Amino acid sequence: MLAQAHHLLLQVYRRLPVSARRQVVRVVAPTFSVGAICLIERADGAVLLVRHSYRRRWGTPGGLLARGETAVDGAKREVREEVGLEVEMVGEPAVVVDPEPRRVDLVYRCRPAPGSDTDAVTPGSPEIVEARWFAVSALPELQPETAGAVRALARAALSPPAIPLLRTADERH
Repeated sequence: MLAQAHHLLLQVYRRLPVSARRQVVRVVAPTFSVGAICLIERADGAVLLVRHSYRRRWGTPGGLLARGETAVDGAKREVREEVGLEVEMVGEPAVVVDPEPRRVDLVYRCRPAPGSDTDAVTPGSPEIVEARWFAVSALPELQPETAGAVRALARAALSPPAIPLLRTADERH
């Protein structure tokens, strides 16, 4: 009986316009916020950490994405707003899903954009009270989210490259 009802609801859902289907998903599915975390590394290996006004431990620049914003644009915007630095992404992001606060973070490894003055990094937002470069061997106590982001990037770096699912005709021979 339950299986038949489920099948009937799927048939109705299939006939709905795309906009109505999206509304149904938004009502039925759990909601998560999406954020970007940026681990910024200078050429000498130092990483940029920030101290937030509302946290005790050190973290990284980042924050929630704005409606309609891509993850890369949101990550770059957050860094620019928080510490006044332009960055470029290195590789693909790692993904951290935290079910308790219902948050998904895209963790980017970044480097200062060419021509950026890394010595001029200063707090540019009321939520940031301090921004400082640290040697990896001398990191301060990190926020749990930041420590998790570093672990996620490390796991991603150690993972073997994926085999392409689709290959061109030249690659098959």
